[in-house]
Amino acid sequence: MTAAQNRPIILVAPRLEQCQPCLIMPERLAPEETGATVFLDAILAAGGVPLIMSLTDDDDVLARYIDMADGVAIPGGQDVDPALWGEEEPYDERLLCHERDAFELRLISAALAAGKPIFATCRGMQILNVALGGTLCMDVPSLPVPEGMVHWRHLPILHDPAHPIVVEDGSLLSRVLDWRGEVQVNSSHHCCVDKLGEGVRLTAVATDGVSEAIEVEGQRFCLGVQWHPEYTWRTLETDFKLWRAFVDAARG
Repeated sequence: MTAAQNRPIILVAPRLEQCQPCLIMPERLAPEETGATVFLDAILAAGGVPLIMSLTDDDDVLARYIDMADGVAIPGGQDVDPALWGEEEPYDERLLCHERDAFELRLISAALAAGKPIFATCRGMQILNVALGGTLCMDVPSLPVPEGMVHWRHLPILHDPAHPIVVEDGSLLSRVLDWRGEVQVNSSHHCCVDKLGEGVRLTAVATDGVSEAIEVEGQRFCLGVQWHPEYTWRTLETDFKLWRAFVDAARG
């Protein structure tokens, strides 16, 4: 098998961005289904071939995607709609993307049913939990903190470590990282996992108690992390280990 043939195909769920009219382009452009360059580069560096998906509600198209995929990566982005787990309080529509919610819920269900390795970051981790019946806290600063602690700064620190996390011994994450001492991560979120979904296991928390990683029991590789390892894989060995382990699982 050649090196190219040994590169697994990694489906990347797209971000959906609406470009607003401006002086350079006064006409309203079509929404863009995109992927962050750092996210795609991390998959390439780890040995995979990233393939950005199209947002689709066609079950046949989704099934074809899953059939061709060796792994599925779900990136960050807009907030997950609290109405999905029964919240009735109004939520700022400007923070939501209903198209992504609907697509990613179906994508996760199909990928889990097919046993495809999944790696989900930030929003991806959150909607993975929601897809399995869990809930989210939509305002991290409202969470209680351990005695003598305050919340770490969880809003944007993307290019540098923001705080340490505590990883559960014996978890998939602990095996992937194979790291002694505290694990440093970046941070950019104001929502996080709250009630765990069916089969979901919390495997890391920040030292202020905020949920930082989950995995799904019974799956060969299904890992969600709250931080953004796509920004720090070049500088933090632990973050590159995440990408390599995911791509290796897809290859296997």
